[in-house]
Amino acid sequence: MEPTVDSVVSSAVHALSLGAERLIHDVERCLQREVPELWEDPDVARLTRENIVKYFAAALPGLEQGNDPSEIPLPAIDGEGARRLAQRGKSVSSTLRGLRLAQSCVVDRLLEEIARLTDDTELAGAAMRKLVALVAAYVDRFSEQEVIMFHEERDRHLRQRMSVVNEAGMRVGTTLDIVRTSQELADLATGYFADAVTVDMLDSALGNCPQRGGVPVVRRVAQQSVMENGPEPSIPPQQLHSFPDGSPLALALDSGRPSRHIHASLLEDRQAARSAHGPDTDAQRIHSTLVVPLRARGSTLGVAQFFRHRTPDLYDEQDLLLAQEIAARAAVAIDNARRYTQAHSTALTLQRSLLPRVTPSQSAVEVACRYLPAAAQLGVGGDWYDVIPLSGARVALVVGDVVGHGVHAAATMGRLRTAVRTLADIDLPPDELLTHLDDVVLRLSAEAMAEPDVASTGDIGATCLYAVFDPIASCCTLARAGHVLPAVVSPDGIVTLLDLPAGPPLGLGGMPFEAVEVDLPEGSLLALYTDGLIESADHDIEAGLTRLRHALAQRTPSLEAACDTVLEALLSADRPRDDVALLLARTQTLGERQVATWSVDADPAAVALTRADVSKQLSVWGLEDLDFTAELIVSELVTNAIRYGRPPIRLRLIHDRTLTCEVSDASSTSPHLRRARIFDEGGRGLLLVAQLAEHWGTRHARQGKTVWAECALSPPDIFPSTLGLDV
Repeated sequence: MEPTVDSVVSSAVHALSLGAERLIHDVERCLQREVPELWEDPDVARLTRENIVKYFAAALPGLEQGNDPSEIPLPAIDGEGARRLAQRGKSVSSTLRGLRLAQSCVVDRLLEEIARLTDDTELAGAAMRKLVALVAAYVDRFSEQEVIMFHEERDRHLRQRMSVVNEAGMRVGTTLDIVRTSQELADLATGYFADAVTVDMLDSALGNCPQRGGVPVVRRVAQQSVMENGPEPSIPPQQLHSFPDGSPLALALDSGRPSRHIHASLLEDRQAARSAHGPDTDAQRIHSTLVVPLRARGSTLGVAQFFRHRTPDLYDEQDLLLAQEIAARAAVAIDNARRYTQAHSTALTLQRSLLPRVTPSQSAVEVACRYLPAAAQLGVGGDWYDVIPLSGARVALVVGDVVGHGVHAAATMGRLRTAVRTLADIDLPPDELLTHLDDVVLRLSAEAMAEPDVASTGDIGATCLYAVFDPIASCCTLARAGHVLPAVVSPDGIVTLLDLPAGPPLGLGGMPFEAVEVDLPEGSLLALYTDGLIESADHDIEAGLTRLRHALAQRTPSLEAACDTVLEALLSADRPRDDVALLLARTQTLGERQVATWSVDADPAAVALTRADVSKQLSVWGLEDLDFTAELIVSELVTNAIRYGRPPIRLRLIHDRTLTCEVSDASSTSPHLRRARIFDEGGRGLLLVAQLAEHWGTRHARQGKTVWAECALSPPDIFPSTLGLDV
């Protein structure tokens, strides 16, 4: 029977099948030489060999029988090789090139067999053409199957990777806390692609100690493991340490580049493993490691290590890319937390430096103060308090609140506190002081709006309560600018809220403020505070005021204890949502034995009588050493009142921490200090007063004025030159 094309093809395939083992070996050698990436991963190499065997086992019988390529069944493979390539980030072209090389090897061997089977050139050519077509069609079907499996696995792997990255965006960086963010990174990684994770931060990045001798000092801030009995890190949390020079961790910190480390053979010497890969690797169990530096905004903040000891798969480049992505997100969150912590600490330091560290000595009130900054995520606010001694043994009590949080609010608070002290030094009444303070806020707001970098913060606003207590008259004059009402506890324990005119908040302008005078007997307790004390997310202001009344009504051994009682009753264990300033003042009075008052006739002859009265009173108080100084000051002040003022004229001496001499008259004209020329007959009176007194000044009332001078209880050394006199 004459040979046909089909019979020649079938015979050639049959002959090739008899030497299938040799053919498979030749194909493997060809692929190892031409497509080495299929043999880099042991699992992929194993699957490639298995697929070659299955490929020939399925293809050669069908070709021998002369079946149509579409009818020849594909080998029963699960596409694991293609999936592995996709997981490892390899290109599908590696698989396709391997198939084409295998096809070329098979065709070459078949052509050799056809040439051996027939000498008929035409028949051999027809058989060759049919054979090439059959093999190409079959390989195309096989390639299509591999490509489909590759893309399915790649898409699945990309979706999984995107899911992990998206979850990292939701789970990592939920708070502005460095330690918690680092722990969130470790928890997420151990849930998806790592068996153990450690995170170390440069201590210098945390704002602590600088590097020692050029060696980076790191602090262990987070660690996590999926196994209770897994390799335990030798470094406990929060411990300072450093990495060996030349280790992957040290190189990552120095270069900022990640690295992947595969332990091809498990090291038996644990000490050698630690020297090679850092102190935390247990080389008897860990088979692969990722070292990823935490970098944000061009700076390296620390390094994260990802270990595998339970998961059999080794880390590959795709795992390294995934670790880099979530580490980058964590690094930005850590850097944000670090910057916020530094800014918050700066603002808090600024605010505490602007608040009074100790209250000044004075006899009008006993005071206790508290300041609590808001929760860290809100930033430092602009609450403040102050205690300002005034002339006549009086004292000013101030509590204020600047709108907003942050450094700008703290700086504005400092400027307003300085303004209040300056205005208080000229003894302005509370309502007038708030009017001037309102102008200050308007100017600050205009300046802020003119600066582009701070214009986005909006207008500056504030509230303030200013109170002046007079221990001689046992009365308190108060005015408020949009501030919460103060509370008063009477000596018998009754708590009331003072009904003061609200007044507009500072910064609105054009609206008046009104002062109210109330009697506060000795032993009364005045409570000034900011709205952060009584406002809360779990109750309204009325409920807060009720709690405040109950807390103030409780008897406590001291004002400090009273402050603690109030804060415990109104604030939770966590930081308050807003800053809190609290000022408690218990009133004290100066009795008649400490104050002496005389009415003075508007007659120059009354000056001598006044000096005599002062001398007698000083003898009663045991202050004879101040006789000369006090008589000289009183003479000058009374003389000025007689000459330039209007009756009625009154003289008052106050024996407190200092000796205060006050002369009041009905004129509103203020005296001014000037230096008299050599031949001037007058003009030295106030100069003498300024030289002899510790402090002196003028305060205005609704009608008239008071010129006062304070003398230390120990007499000063007096020389003619200090009085501006020639010897």
